[in-house]
Amino acid sequence: MDKEQATGKIAVIGERELVIGFRLIGMESAFEVNDKNDVETFNRLYHSEMYSLLLASENIKAKLDRKLLDLIEVSTTPLVLFIPMPGGHDEESVGRLAKRILGVDIGT
Repeated sequence: MDKEQATGKIAVIGERELVIGFRLIGMESAFEVNDKNDVETFNRLYHSEMYSLLLASENIKAKLDRKLLDLIEVSTTPLVLFIPMPGGHDEESVGRLAKRILGVDIGT
């Protein structure tokens, strides 16, 4: 399957608290990770071509290498959104997110 034929599936990757919340609302593809397997799991799902959208804990973002982060910045298949965790500090603004995904500056 090439990247243009993404399935429309959504996956969540993150800490137990994040994953439990998404499982409670019916999300089946929710992957609980820890410090030892978070980057490996993210890479596996990102490159699997099974998901159109990856929702990942922002704690994972800090561990990814720069080359992959640069690819994520311009990629829309899969689209990757990092979810801020309580107490986190690296939250992407709505304006920056819109510009990255849509290419539109909404003037924040």
